[in-house]
Amino acid sequence: MSLKVGQALTPALLERLSQRDLESRLGLALPLVTVDAGRRPHPMLISYLELRAYDASTVGLVIRAGSDSADNLAERQVATLVITEPDVVAYVKLRRIDGPLPVKEDPRLAYFLLAVEEVREDAASPEEGDARIVGGPRFAPVLRLDSPWARVTLAAVSRPRARA
Repeated sequence: MSLKVGQALTPALLERLSQRDLESRLGLALPLVTVDAGRRPHPMLISYLELRAYDASTVGLVIRAGSDSADNLAERQVATLVITEPDVVAYVKLRRIDGPLPVKEDPRLAYFLLAVEEVREDAASPEEGDARIVGGPRFAPVLRLDSPWARVTLAAVSRPRARA
């Protein structure tokens, strides 16, 4: 059962999305759902590398420029981040503040500055008993943080930015 916990990231979610413990989160995949032109959900998977919370209400995102997800986010301005892991199931509803902005080090990428609008956390209802998530989506091989793509992506989300 999903319950609204606020309009900003909780301290635990802020820490999880801050990239301060990025190495322990490499290999975990996060569904990000935008809305397509037909008003249908359009999912994609991102990693903790591509997303960074700057504070409880602001998040940076780097994704492929010109992708359906980038176009959806630019046009309809909303996305939902889904975190499905054994210690937390959360839905973070986001709204575009700015973007897509170019990533100068790699023109194939686009940066978005997003506002956190609502945070929901999910837990088993009494009827579900001890049901819980035992593992979330993962990918392999895990990208090395010193790889060229990781360095470009980390630099792109290192600080919040928007058009002047």
